Amino acid sequence: METALPDVARLRLNFDSPQFLHDLFANDPGQIAYMEEALGIRVVTRDSWVLLEGKKDDTQKAAEAFNDLESARRSGKTITVRDFRLAVDAAANDGDTGVATLAKLPILSIRGRQAVTARTPQQLHYAQSIASHDITFGLGPAGTGKTYLAMAMAISELKARRVNRIILTRPAVEAGEALGFLPGDLSEKIAPYLRPLYDALRDMLPAEEVLRYLEDTTVEIAPLAYMRGRTLSRAFVILDEAQNTTREQMLMFLTRLGEGSRCVITGDASQTDLKGGVKSGLAEAERVLDGVEGVQIVRFEPKDVVRHAIVTRIINAYDQYREEHPDVEPQQRRRGTSDSR
Repeated sequence: METALPDVARLRLNFDSPQFLHDLFANDPGQIAYMEEALGIRVVTRDSWVLLEGKKDDTQKAAEAFNDLESARRSGKTITVRDFRLAVDAAANDGDTGVATLAKLPILSIRGRQAVTARTPQQLHYAQSIASHDITFGLGPAGTGKTYLAMAMAISELKARRVNRIILTRPAVEAGEALGFLPGDLSEKIAPYLRPLYDALRDMLPAEEVLRYLEDTTVEIAPLAYMRGRTLSRAFVILDEAQNTTREQMLMFLTRLGEGSRCVITGDASQTDLKGGVKSGLAEAERVLDGVEGVQIVRFEPKDVVRHAIVTRIINAYDQYREEHPDVEPQQRRRGTSDSR
């Protein structure tokens, strides 16, 4: 119901119960202030209703955000603080990829397991790019789900029988790829470097299925050095932590792909662990392959981080500091962790 003031409106939304309404803002009343600031409106909640007051267009955007959240909640999704803010941001920017849209587009569904879905519009774009391109680069800070979503897409392709196997690899930089001097058999030597890939795999599949895939090499996990001389056909290949590849290693890897294969390369050039001024193969590939047919480069930003909210603030703080102090210890790069959720 509009007030007597022009272009100012009051809009009341009613929900099933106070708890249902609280679920929509992640049971955190403090998030209402985020909506008020983002949309320039006043929001009052009581019992099972919410009152929106402000310019007509802005109150309508707030209503759209609540409708988005309600639709997602009714589909069974638990609303998080990130979801609430995503819905507000999508409404504020007239976006069509809200929380409900993401929840309805599962990337991987395994019986007895929670479906893997994109949690930001850029993650959805990434998944769609992987599905439609031979080679996809996922570039950006730690915690944006680059590796995790690539793994989900790989399992989805395997289950659909569009590929016969999954190959997961990453450079073992700290050991200089000279793994022979380490104690134990091959699996024990490379385990510390490939653990994040194992963790993501086991998070998505039952333990017995993971074991079977590993034993019959349907899923193969190996250091990048072991890719030389191979031709990878009808495989879904993921190269993780690609910022730690040399230029020669990256070219070697890219030329391994055979017929019917798909490849995802993940990394963050700002996190390179290469020593002695060695140039990153990922940085060169990003420049050389941008615009090449069949290759898609998807860049994530700190806002796409899906870990604890403080991770985004840490990344932003480091980026701002290094932008303001470009000559301070330039050899030191931000060292992040793997992108498994």
